[in-house]
Amino acid sequence: MIRGTTKLIAHLGYPTSTFKAPMIYNPWFAHRGIDAVVVPMGCKAEDYAVFLPLLFRLSNIHGALVTMPHKVATVALADRVSVTARIAGAANALRLGADGLLEADMFDGEGFVAGVLGKGQKLADRAALVVGCGGVGSAIAASLAKAGVARLALFDPNAAMAEGLADRLKAAYPALAVVTGSNDPAGFALVVNASPLGMNPDDPLPMDVERIDPSTFVGEVVMKSEMTPFLAAAAARGCRYQVGTDMLFEQIPAYLEFFGFGRPSVAELREQAAISY
Repeated sequence: MIRGTTKLIAHLGYPTSTFKAPMIYNPWFAHRGIDAVVVPMGCKAEDYAVFLPLLFRLSNIHGALVTMPHKVATVALADRVSVTARIAGAANALRLGADGLLEADMFDGEGFVAGVLGKGQKLADRAALVVGCGGVGSAIAASLAKAGVARLALFDPNAAMAEGLADRLKAAYPALAVVTGSNDPAGFALVVNASPLGMNPDDPLPMDVERIDPSTFVGEVVMKSEMTPFLAAAAARGCRYQVGTDMLFEQIPAYLEFFGFGRPSVAELREQAAISY
């Protein structure tokens, strides 16, 4: 029940048709008896810089989840930005500080890495490829660096975006070998589709799946369907994989702690969730 006392958490992005977070947060809020709700808000990129400050003028706004295409733009619009978000150059969580200033953080990478490690995959001293260097890809790359990968390859059709991320990673992790310019997945222990490819039925695959070794672990961020064409092709080669919603489940405890609701287990969130595709 939404009432006058309900704390609003905006889910900002466009389009909203692929949003899965409300189907996890809201059943959990109801289960715990928490007077809060996540509300999808479709905001186009050209309107975001004007809309965001007005949103946080609302007296009952509690925070915001940020998704495509706003994660990179959010960093410049916040008053305080976490170290993780600065390295990633993107943020996916916003709240008002006690002094009224807008604070930004980033949990995509933490969620992705937690999911991979939870499936028994080793990251330390391994080589990884991240295709897509926007908000989510940058966050995943930063968290992979923090987890101790030895070599990190970055690819984005916007070469400047990949190079900018590479520069930030090298500054933060001088011992990390970072390369850019190729989406060839051969020779990597982990490959990640962190691009939007897979959201539309006619999208090409983000990389040549025939070049992926069957021993490679494959990660996906697209949540349009559980088994995207990319994951289905990788699974057909015998690869183990992580679906897009796994990253979402793993990061939500950190999100909830950021918003002041405590830190539930992933198991509890999965038990209450009502995800549909």
